Amino acid sequence: MTGVLRRYPVLIALCVAALFMVVPFVIVAVNAVKSPAEYAQDGPLSLPDGVHLEGLKDFWQRVDYGRKLLNSVLISGSVAVLAVVVSVLNAYAIGIGRIKGRTWVLAFFVLANVLPQEALVYPLYYLSKQAGLYDTRIGVIIVFTVIQAAFGTYLLSSVLGRFPREIIEAARIDGADKWQVLWRIVVPVSRPTLGVLLVFFFVWTWNEFLLPLVMLVSNDNQTVSVALGVLQGQRLMDATMTSAAALLGVLPAVVFFLVFQRTLIRGLAAGAVK
Repeated sequence: MTGVLRRYPVLIALCVAALFMVVPFVIVAVNAVKSPAEYAQDGPLSLPDGVHLEGLKDFWQRVDYGRKLLNSVLISGSVAVLAVVVSVLNAYAIGIGRIKGRTWVLAFFVLANVLPQEALVYPLYYLSKQAGLYDTRIGVIIVFTVIQAAFGTYLLSSVLGRFPREIIEAARIDGADKWQVLWRIVVPVSRPTLGVLLVFFFVWTWNEFLLPLVMLVSNDNQTVSVALGVLQGQRLMDATMTSAAALLGVLPAVVFFLVFQRTLIRGLAAGAVK
């Protein structure tokens, strides 16, 4: 056993980390299908006698989960796609185009990622009010597209800054203009990295709470994370319904992550090879 620990320390550490992440999810899933009486009698670590879906049904109806799910998918998916597109365009100009003041521009994008969201709440609230975008999904999509694209621009600029210049020069000699170089050469070569950004942007936006809480006040526009926070703050849920809410809140993001895990692994592997 000691020899195994010495030989595969990284693999064992990853297994332990995965165990710590999976066990809480399993406990939440088990408690979500318990009845309140079973939870009160046997505690959170016991196995249920049967599958009780009352907590899931009650939570679904109480928050209109179908509408909240649609809002979250629409906002997160739109932000992921738009932020990747904006990041590619910015990084192409900074990393390959070599615009003047490149260092200062990158410092600006880094600053946008360092600022806490609490500092952005009032300016974004005021601007959205003035622009007529307050309490609209499009307003939240614009805000998070800019925030996520700031990180994507910083990351892709360093990647495209090391893009082989010979390939670009060869394409230009063949008659390709800047747009053709971008969409036919740079984007296909950078596709693994773009896939990683797409997955991360979706999951990060899905988990956002503060800005959607401030900017989406009507029940028809709220996201899943906001609905969870508001309902728990009102203390209208018992322990089993709380577990059901947590399960329904995290399950779509987990499914999305699993569906695109090959894209994520391919992108990370491509980065390691480079």
